[in-house]
Amino acid sequence: MPRLSPAPLPDLLNAQPTCGIDLERAKLAITLAFAGGTSGGLFGDLLEQSTIAPSTWQPASYAGDLFLQRFVAECFKIQIGAHQPLVMTQQLLRVLAHPPAERRTVEFRREILRELLDSPELRKELETLYLSLCRFRAGLEAAGGARNPDPNQRQLDLLVELKTSFECMARGFATARSGLSRLADFGAQVLGGEAYRALDDLLRYDGRLGNVTLKVGVGADGRIRGFDVVSLEESTDNPFVNPPWRRWLARVELFLRGYRFGHDEVMARLLDAVFTGLEDEIALLVPLLRDLEFYLGALCLRDRAEAAGLAVCLPKLVSAEEPRRIEGLFNPLLLMSGVQPVPCTLVTERLATTVLVTGPNSGGKTRLLQSIGLAQLLAQSGLFIPARSGSIALAPALVMSLIEETRADQAEGRLGMELMRIRHLFERLPPGAMVLLDELCSGTNPSEGEEIFELVVTMLGRLRPQAFITTHFLTFAARLERERKIAGLSFLQVELGPQRRPTYQFTEGVAETSLAGHTAERLGVTGEQLLALIDHNLRLHGELPGAHAAPLDAPPPAPAPAGSFLSPAPAPQAPTTAAAQATKVRAGETSKRAGLPDPRQATHQVGRR
Repeated sequence: MPRLSPAPLPDLLNAQPTCGIDLERAKLAITLAFAGGTSGGLFGDLLEQSTIAPSTWQPASYAGDLFLQRFVAECFKIQIGAHQPLVMTQQLLRVLAHPPAERRTVEFRREILRELLDSPELRKELETLYLSLCRFRAGLEAAGGARNPDPNQRQLDLLVELKTSFECMARGFATARSGLSRLADFGAQVLGGEAYRALDDLLRYDGRLGNVTLKVGVGADGRIRGFDVVSLEESTDNPFVNPPWRRWLARVELFLRGYRFGHDEVMARLLDAVFTGLEDEIALLVPLLRDLEFYLGALCLRDRAEAAGLAVCLPKLVSAEEPRRIEGLFNPLLLMSGVQPVPCTLVTERLATTVLVTGPNSGGKTRLLQSIGLAQLLAQSGLFIPARSGSIALAPALVMSLIEETRADQAEGRLGMELMRIRHLFERLPPGAMVLLDELCSGTNPSEGEEIFELVVTMLGRLRPQAFITTHFLTFAARLERERKIAGLSFLQVELGPQRRPTYQFTEGVAETSLAGHTAERLGVTGEQLLALIDHNLRLHGELPGAHAAPLDAPPPAPAPAGSFLSPAPAPQAPTTAAAQATKVRAGETSKRAGLPDPRQATHQVGRR
């Protein structure tokens, strides 16, 4: 069929529209699937090789610590009425893990979300379009193993969904002013083409060849006794409909010529011809389905947050020199785990600053870092952040280190691995990046760790990052706050409520204690409880004086009421001058193996400056 000019690209993720997929490969795969179905995964396979917006972020630097795979799988579930379609999680993860480098693309996405919020009608049309494309995808991939015994009927059903999708785009988004207007342009171009008219005629021919008017006779018992045909009208305006005499004449002619094909074979050829005429437009629906999931997933996350009494927002995008104020910040991973998050307010003088966060164990410090990282990622992707309001400065990279697992093949001990982690941090850290570090230098004694810690914080300042670092070196943090030798260094502490319990809020300053005793008491590690467990084990093996061995299945004693802790060991004496010097030498040697400067020399140089 002759074609008009190419249809506009229905790209909803990029300010400059792109196709994103290999069109020729996509058309071949879709045509084969239309002919016989596939085992599933067609859309995912095509999108796996697709191009996405250019990004400066490296997922390896943060995705694992943010539990990004789980975040997308649980937080971007789409619920439309009673329908919960199967989302292409891997493709959404790929898009979300590479936030666009261009600010205009971020603004383009924000405008679409803002219009969907302002217009419930447009959101409803988007959901209708998405469900239609999901049905088309399911039929094309024969998802679930269900196969229609009539291949022609299966193909007709697919063409019906295509027609529904094209008409929804052309008519449902005619009033859109954001990037959603691309859907209207694309749909209008398709509806104005000859290929769509052939599709419409074929479906009308299949669904309505003619109209029959009947007069029905009903007996005394309510049953039909007979009927008379009053009128019979055929759809003469449909090019696929021939008069009866021509249909009979065609069959006689084919019989005399020796042809033995039937109506189903002719219909199969017509279906194939109509589908082939639209294959370019159909291929563009593959990335469009992922784009729709991107926005609908964000809207459904907003719905679930509001149902839990939480708020999300599109943050203000500001420069890194402006103050940071994020109100109502929460961790969506907690929400999806069935835990009600406690929102907090985060305030610093500037966005481009290094913040040391101190506070008790289980006070919410690590969860705070996750919340900050997710908020930054979502903001740079053009989506809602998990906060009531806030200001975000776009960053060229996100580097996180919250989880450090022991590996069988690691070449260094805990301190060595941590120093290597620091080295890798500086190797890939551009100026202005966001840095989130949990328990920096916790793998060694304070005398060594504090020197390395101060070195890292000092060097970070030269890169003007947006950095948050948690630590339990409270005396050290208090000294840094008191001396104010490192420029751009701020301090936040976990706020404590009645009975010195954490409130999961954060205020300026340095915590006075980590409250390890409260954590031990909460987890049942008090002196009385441990002694009770030891007595139970001794009794179990008959080793207590005058005790007999207890049955092996005897339960341990129930946790005792919170009591006093075991008497702590005497405080270690301050090391002698020689011992302290030896400790510093060992720290310097470990730093050299990791490729870092000797902390003794670096500290002295900082002091001289």
